[in-house]
Amino acid sequence: MFERFTPEARHVVRSAQQESRQLNHGYIGTEHLLLALLDQQATTASQVLSHLGLTHEQAVDTIIEYVGTDELDAEALETLGIDLNAVRERVETTFGGGALDRPPPSRRGRKRSPRGHIPFTSRAKKVLELALREALALKHDHITDGHILLGLIREDHGVAMKVINSRGISSQDVRSETTTALS
Repeated sequence: MFERFTPEARHVVRSAQQESRQLNHGYIGTEHLLLALLDQQATTASQVLSHLGLTHEQAVDTIIEYVGTDELDAEALETLGIDLNAVRERVETTFGGGALDRPPPSRRGRKRSPRGHIPFTSRAKKVLELALREALALKHDHITDGHILLGLIREDHGVAMKVINSRGISSQDVRSETTTALS
């Protein structure tokens, strides 16, 4: 299937991994695919989403509201009387600079660090499969970022759709503008 992906679509898949890392998530979900689509420059999906009023920054904020991030929250710790900067300084004095940035040794049952390979969720895999189906339905022999966007809205239940719907954007509007742009 990936041999049918255009360079832009391949970039979306690679960028989704980076988006996941930036949020310190240990998986690639529909939300990371959406962020990767929004981060593109002058592609079908980025133009459609921009025209409908969704920005990368808005999407990140909404995703953090829905699923959070694994980063330490300095303000929350401060309410407990813990100064994160002081803790970081003490740890780095003891264990060396960047000690908190290194992944912990892998142990059975521990949460994996988002370094290296990050797996796709079943919903994200489904989006890529649906992107292929959308391309075939439009009689295209390639898969673009626009087809991935169509796959996102066709999947309909992931965090990406919650983000899109939270901005008052309907899946029908996304589908209409995307199919027009792809034609």
